Amino acid sequence: MSDRCPWCGTEDIYIQYHDTEWGVPEYDSRALWEKLILDGFQAGLSWITILKKRDAFRAAFDDFSPEKIAAYGSADEERLLADPGIVRHGGKIRSAIRSAQLYLEIEAREGFAPLLWSYVDGQPLQNHWSRMDQVPAKTDLSTQVSKDLKKMGFNFCGPTIVYAWMQATGMVNDHLVDCPRHAEVAALRRG
Repeated sequence: MSDRCPWCGTEDIYIQYHDTEWGVPEYDSRALWEKLILDGFQAGLSWITILKKRDAFRAAFDDFSPEKIAAYGSADEERLLADPGIVRHGGKIRSAIRSAQLYLEIEAREGFAPLLWSYVDGQPLQNHWSRMDQVPAKTDLSTQVSKDLKKMGFNFCGPTIVYAWMQATGMVNDHLVDCPRHAEVAALRRG
C-alpha cells in the first residue's frame, strides 16, 4: 500500500497493524479494555515494543480475561514480574489487576464500551490531517477521558496514552487523508 501513514515505518508487524487494525472502530468492551491496558504498559516505551510482545502479554494475562485477572493475587504478580516476554513493571502489573476489577464494575453497571464511546457520541471522530506534524499527541477530549478514568481508579492513562488508545480503537480516525486506510476506516462507522 503506497501512501500509508509514515509512522508505521517498514517493519512487517507495524505495517500489518497499520493496515488491518489501527483506527478500526472497536465496540467490544473486553477488546477496548485490553488495548487500554496494553497502552498503559507502553508508557515510556514505543508501541512497537508492546506490539512485538502482545502475544506474550496475552499468554501471561490469561488472554486478557478481566474475570481471571481481577482475581490475581501476589503469586500472580510474582509470576508476571518474572516473565521475560512482557514488560516487567510492578506498578503497571498491579494497575492491570486493579483495572480488571474496575472494568467488571463498569461492565456490570453500564458497559465499558458504551461508557467510553459516549465521549464521541458513539461515532468515530473523523480528522483530515495531511501531514504527521498536524496530528496531536493529546486533545482536550483525551484529557477529559483521562481525568475521568483516573477518578474511577485507573492508572497509566494520561492524556497522551488515552489519545493513542482512541486512535488505535477507532474512536478517532487519524489516518492521513492520503493514506488509503483513511477512507476505508471512515466507512466502518456504525449507522
